[in-house]
Amino acid sequence: MASTVSRGRGRRTINEINMVPFIDVMLVLLIIFMVTAPLITPSMIDLPSIGKAGRQPDQVLQIIIGKNERLELKGKDGSKPVTLANVANLVKQAQAKNANPDTDVGISTAVVISADRSVKYEQVVKVMDTLQRAGIQRVGLSVQLVN
Repeated sequence: MASTVSRGRGRRTINEINMVPFIDVMLVLLIIFMVTAPLITPSMIDLPSIGKAGRQPDQVLQIIIGKNERLELKGKDGSKPVTLANVANLVKQAQAKNANPDTDVGISTAVVISADRSVKYEQVVKVMDTLQRAGIQRVGLSVQLVN
């Protein structure tokens, strides 16, 4: 509501905002926040740690994709050429050969795919898809380049 001031000739309205109620409300809110801030307990965040990772593989089978897109399976016994159609069967045979029949756990065997830099990514995806469809769980990609 605008107040009026009378001066000599007539009445004139003052078009200014009264700041006193605004300042009073802000001071009350400031006091409320200052009182309640120490009462708020900080929440705890559960961050992952390094020690929660799975067990390291006992043996690694490496599938190497050469420049001419030829596949080669390399294990502890040596390396041998394979085709895309039978790569999953050979990996499963190698994993079964490393399994221990006396225990339920067996030896964990990881599969790593290494490809030359000139190989199309489509070929790498085909190999990964073939292994996934065969039910092979631990498949990774190598970050080192094969020459």
